[in-house]
Amino acid sequence: MNFSTTQSEIEALFSQAGDIVEVFIPTDRNSGRPRGFAFVEYTEESAAAKAIEELDGQELGGRQLRVTEAQDRPPRRPPSFSGGDFPPFGSGGGGGGGGERRSKPKGSRRNIRGKKRSL
Repeated sequence: MNFSTTQSEIEALFSQAGDIVEVFIPTDRNSGRPRGFAFVEYTEESAAAKAIEELDGQELGGRQLRVTEAQDRPPRRPPSFSGGDFPPFGSGGGGGGGGERRSKPKGSRRNIRGKKRSL
């Protein structure tokens, strides 16, 4: 939906399908602007089904609406550090820690800084 669409505009359109309990427009945490979608809660399930059937594809504020039944969010997975996303601790990013030691390339940062200071 359009970012400038107001709650009263949504209520006016969606009340055609039945009695509304609540209209909720989520906003962005950082900017406070609407995120471009809304939740409309009806007193009866039949009103929600009617809204989906009649209002899906209609235009509001110059944007075509996609009206669907709200779905529960899937549970968030905790971050997994064993899945290969990050190198193991103590390996220095060399992966596996197989005993091979990498030497710094010639012109390491310390030598470059030393040269810059001497100029």
